[in-house]
Amino acid sequence: MPGLKRQILNSAHRDKTVAALQSCLYDLIDLSLQGKAAHWNVLGTNFRSVHLQLDEIIDSARVASDEVAERIVTLGISPDGRAGQIAANSRLAPFPNGLQDVPSTVTVFSDRLAKTIEGLRQAIEATSESDPVSQDLLIGTSAALEKHLWMLQAQEA
Repeated sequence: MPGLKRQILNSAHRDKTVAALQSCLYDLIDLSLQGKAAHWNVLGTNFRSVHLQLDEIIDSARVASDEVAERIVTLGISPDGRAGQIAANSRLAPFPNGLQDVPSTVTVFSDRLAKTIEGLRQAIEATSESDPVSQDLLIGTSAALEKHLWMLQAQEA
């Protein structure tokens, strides 16, 4: 298999960074999948606004997962986005099955979003010395998802 000829980071820094990025990748892919489950199964008062808001969050999670995966490849490692690995390694609790009312959807999905952000913040800390470029990517991702969390939680008030 062909690989990158020149490594950007030394092996120890690369391995630490990729481990942090890969954990975030599992969570981001799972978040987008759970967001679609929430999007399809939400009903009740304010259905449309939550339905559309979930699509915005899903788009952000998908863009972020692509950027994280591409960063892993940039570091010379193959990212893992296989369904079985996501199910086994995501830090997010499974989304409930069946139709959900708007308040339940907002609460449950806010919990998943907060857990994803928690993982991003752990990875930000883990990459502070090993790779500031990856850290910057994670900071930007966290900022975008934190804004979505604020806007989603504003509906719980």
